[in-house]
Amino acid sequence: QVQLVESGGGSVQAGGSLRLSCTASGYTYIPKCMAWFRQAPGKEREGVAAFDSDGTASYADSVKGRFTGSRDNAENSLFLQMNFLKAEDTGMYYCAAGHFYPCTMVRGRFHDWGQGTQVTVSS
Repeated sequence: QVQLVESGGGSVQAGGSLRLSCTASGYTYIPKCMAWFRQAPGKEREGVAAFDSDGTASYADSVKGRFTGSRDNAENSLFLQMNFLKAEDTGMYYCAAGHFYPCTMVRGRFHDWGQGTQVTVSS
């Protein structure tokens, strides 16, 4: 059974940093695309960053220059280093995996999701 488990969320002040991790288990293959999404209260879930299996990354404009991610195929893990956090980064952060190419942050293409980890940034 496939499972994605996120960790690393928390509460920080604006300007602070957090590092999110996602560990995937139950796969018999390496998902071609893994990504981070987030959802703020009352808003749609939006893509934050996506990583294909060779490590090529793409980021939402709102986080470029502040967030950096990576994936470790050997460990089936995904990471997101979030620096210079802003209040608008607050939300539930989800790890997602899908087996498609190109690897883009199209929510409907991801078939596996974690339960999420909460990030709260106070101004």
